[in-house]
Amino acid sequence: MSVVVTIRHLVIILVVYLIILSLRVATEVVGSIGPITAQLLTLIAFYVALGQAFNIFLGMTGYVNFGYVAFMGLGMYGMATGIHRAMNAGFPGYIGLILGLFQAVVFSIILALVVGGIALRLGGAYFAIATISVNEGLRYLIEGLDIWEGSRGLPLSGPLISAFGHEGFSILSTVASDLGVFIIALLALIITFIFLNSRIGYALRAIREDENTAKVMGINATKYKLIAFSTSGVLGGLIGAMWSFKAATIYPPDAFNIQYTVEAIVVVMLGGAGTLLGPLVSGAIYASLKYFLAGILPGFQLLIFALLVLAIVILTPEGIVGALRYYIPRIRRFIA
Repeated sequence: MSVVVTIRHLVIILVVYLIILSLRVATEVVGSIGPITAQLLTLIAFYVALGQAFNIFLGMTGYVNFGYVAFMGLGMYGMATGIHRAMNAGFPGYIGLILGLFQAVVFSIILALVVGGIALRLGGAYFAIATISVNEGLRYLIEGLDIWEGSRGLPLSGPLISAFGHEGFSILSTVASDLGVFIIALLALIITFIFLNSRIGYALRAIREDENTAKVMGINATKYKLIAFSTSGVLGGLIGAMWSFKAATIYPPDAFNIQYTVEAIVVVMLGGAGTLLGPLVSGAIYASLKYFLAGILPGFQLLIFALLVLAIVILTPEGIVGALRYYIPRIRRFIA
């Protein structure tokens, strides 16, 4: 289904983002607002950002990157090592934060160019297989070569407390971290809008529909796929950098946990791949269901979500946004 994405769509979705952001800030200022807790809004912030960033590559190209969590893991290590370097050199804490964000971006770009430059020359299924072991390979590389403290874990809370004090660390690990991932989600949203309305978006959608025909038409498929892959990867690295504040110590099994990749796929498929609104809606739904199911049916969340995704793929392959467009024609012009 062809969808025209306009400024109106972008403004509507931005307003929804700002409402959720305001609720998150309000929980810190005036305490919990009814049943909406800071913990739930934190989960929403994370899954909206994760889905929005992952959507740029999967949604526009149709390619599935099973190694996506590798970008998040390197982002976490980029932030942690940046803070350590700044502290060891005697610089103030904010220099460490800037250096950490810079390293998260650089690590992600290097990984995207190395993996994407090789694997994106393969077809869809072969590309997915090629990316499966990326995160596990990086994990065992760090542990095996004892890089960044290896399996012992790289401490982060200690340097942050030394630099910002206990109160500053508390703010960083709660409000600042959540606002950071929401800002990254906003950035991903704006990039998605720009891509969808530019030559890049047209080329990516042509590749998604029929890559061989796109190549015959003169589109450099590898170039455009690498642009989407790198952009999505850098956003993943930034999410990892901001999310690292919630961990006292960065351990390889936690940083490269493949569950994040599975959850990103679920969020994108649930909302609607390649849409602006989809990751926002599905991120909020997924986070809410996970939050409440953890208390009602602990351990069964992923099984339930697997069945949910299976039902959505069968009943409405275009996700929640696609179903809304189909069953409620009156709101089609408000969603994209």
